[in-house]
Amino acid sequence: MTATPKSRRRVLVGVAGVAVVSLGIGVAAGSRISSPEDAAAKTAPPAASQITVPVARKLLSSKVVGRGDASFDGAVNIRVETAGLTTPPIVTGKVPTVGSTITEGKALLEITGRPVIGLAGVLPMYRTLSPGSKGPDVLQLEQTLDRLGYDPGTVDDEYTLSTSAAVEKLYENAGYDAPAPEERLTQAVDQAKKQVDAAKKQLRQAQSQLKAAKDAKAKDLSVQQGAVDDAQQNLSDAEQARTDAEFKAGTPLPVSEVVYVKTLPRRVDDVKVERGGTVNGVVMSASGASLVVTLKVDAETAQRLKAGMAAALELSDGTSVASKVRRVTKNGSQYDVVVAPNALTGSQLALLRDANVRVTIPVKSTSGKVLAVPVAALSSGSDGASRVEVLRNGQVELVPVTVGLSADGFAQVTPKGDAKLSEGDQVVVGK
Repeated sequence: MTATPKSRRRVLVGVAGVAVVSLGIGVAAGSRISSPEDAAAKTAPPAASQITVPVARKLLSSKVVGRGDASFDGAVNIRVETAGLTTPPIVTGKVPTVGSTITEGKALLEITGRPVIGLAGVLPMYRTLSPGSKGPDVLQLEQTLDRLGYDPGTVDDEYTLSTSAAVEKLYENAGYDAPAPEERLTQAVDQAKKQVDAAKKQLRQAQSQLKAAKDAKAKDLSVQQGAVDDAQQNLSDAEQARTDAEFKAGTPLPVSEVVYVKTLPRRVDDVKVERGGTVNGVVMSASGASLVVTLKVDAETAQRLKAGMAAALELSDGTSVASKVRRVTKNGSQYDVVVAPNALTGSQLALLRDANVRVTIPVKSTSGKVLAVPVAALSSGSDGASRVEVLRNGQVELVPVTVGLSADGFAQVTPKGDAKLSEGDQVVVGK
């Protein structure tokens, strides 16, 4: 059957429509197909960009921070030398309680009814001192008496009657009778006084005989005058002997009645004796009356610290106590840093006692605000000199710097020569 012109047009239109649809599908499919190179390009990470931070102007402070234990400073064992006693060393009173304070010039214990007086000094009491004694222990005693306001005369290494008088005042202020000299010495004084009295009587008799001879107008008075001269010499010798005896019988300082402790006052930590007991070795242990905090540091840190440095103690209530480093001492492989509060209130003392607290010790600080960058911004050139990378107008510029104090992750920097670096400049710390 022959197709009409109208039917042929419909066939052509249909074919054209199919072609157009096929072309659209092909284009769409083609847009989803890419080469491996194109795929790699599209999935690659973006080009790296610099991470920057601004240069800051700030105060830098280097410090040592740690935790330390509070304790009473400088524990010592206190011994009383009882070898000089003629009776058993029985404790008869003044037994201290733990927590009480040993005060210089006061009795810390009583043995056989006599006081044991505490004095500050480094040389232990090892013998009884009395007039005529000489040595460094005498010098220490006189220095102590002089410091306490009891005039010992010339402060030297010789125990004199002035020293005896000062010792008497020491005992008087402690509330006790001064020690008595040995009986043989007092007996020697009594005997010397009798000799003086006898010599005076002899002199009076000789003078009386001389006067009688003169009244009788005797021509030769040599015998009577010789007797007077001899009597005067005997009296002078007797008076000198009495002076010597009195000197030797001056107030002594028994070895059992004084103990020297390096520093006073101190706090009693432990008592080893009781009333009625016998003294045998250590009678008590005592520490400093003031609280200190001790923290341990390594050798490198210890080299940065020294006595006198300011410090701060952070108490549990959040308050800070101004303090100072008292000493830095080696303890095995570490170092002990002892920090003492400048002053404590009663409540602060209670909080600090036996506590573990945070300690901050400023080591060094800049004088005012300085240019500072993170330590990560610093790098070294081939010559070893320090530098920072500054991002300016999209370009990185190397700026040579001198590095100062580093603290808390920042370092003080100063641009070298004609280099420019200002607050707010962006320095590269990473990519």
